Amino acid sequence: MLFRLIGMVVFGLAGVYIGISSIQELIIDPARPWVTPVVLALVGVLAGLIITPWITTRPARALRRLVASVPATQLVAATIGLVIGLFIAALAAFPLSRLPDPFGQLMPVISAAVFGYIGVMVMTMRQREIFALLGDRNPLTRRLEESHKESVAEERSILLDTSVIIDGRIADISQTGFISGTLLVPRFILNELQHIADSPDVLRRNRGRRGLDILNRLQKESRVPVRITDLDVEEVREVDDKLILLAKKLRCPVMTNDYNLNRVAELQGVQVLNINELANAVRAIFLPGETMSVQVIQEGKELGQGVGYLDDGTMVVVEEGRRYIDRTIDVVVTKVLQTAAGRMIFARPEELTREPRY
Repeated sequence: MLFRLIGMVVFGLAGVYIGISSIQELIIDPARPWVTPVVLALVGVLAGLIITPWITTRPARALRRLVASVPATQLVAATIGLVIGLFIAALAAFPLSRLPDPFGQLMPVISAAVFGYIGVMVMTMRQREIFALLGDRNPLTRRLEESHKESVAEERSILLDTSVIIDGRIADISQTGFISGTLLVPRFILNELQHIADSPDVLRRNRGRRGLDILNRLQKESRVPVRITDLDVEEVREVDDKLILLAKKLRCPVMTNDYNLNRVAELQGVQVLNINELANAVRAIFLPGETMSVQVIQEGKELGQGVGYLDDGTMVVVEEGRRYIDRTIDVVVTKVLQTAAGRMIFARPEELTREPRY
């Protein structure tokens, strides 16, 4: 808004200046010569109101987003390449200026642009090899190598969705060392968590506060970096659409437990890391005939059945287990059933399998 007001004033004054110093063809009403400056001033004010953001704030925002998304080593390499290129162009400027006109005036400028571009391109494309050749000779090189490692880690970033933060298991997974890279939490995801935490509904409010607590725990206890990023996609308003477009822009996966977001992201070519699928993949596999201990906590659907759960949440249906409710017993696996909701295990009390059946 400040730039819009400044643009209105500047363009309005320009309109007044043009109107006062205009030629006779621009005079709208010779009897009232003040009409022309007023009309041009109003046109200038309107033009300043509309055009100013396109030549001030919007290019600045685009440049800021570009600089924020470029790794630090690439920025340093591009700067060094530009300096080297301009230095070579300065050495070549004197002999080029001795050429006959107009080449003597144009070639130094053209050579500065060409050598600057070549320097930036070469340094950014071969930055790894160049920094490796420099070795550990000075602190700057070591800092560049550390920054390069950080930038490589950022390239392996993982975007976190609201559902996976509220779920909470990501805090435990991050401490195991199986995740490499940086966990990125966009600002709009944090805002959504705050909005859920401020909800009048008690359940939603508790879920939002749990998500904020898990995020705080991640920042304190995670073995991998956790970073809040201001990167945004202003073209869309839906949080899920923002997350998918940001993942495509950064070329990084999205971690979520949301089924719909999972499918939409896969359709758009975005890699998805689903904790539910990870949990199903790492569950212990029990074969028929194996023995395990389970606590029977409730009745089953069928007559005489009891139901218990393993530590990972797998349901165990115990045949003839109703009599053992609220007890921990040894059972023998009879059948393992894989369903869309997860894995179900059917078992029978071990003491009954040893009894003769007539």
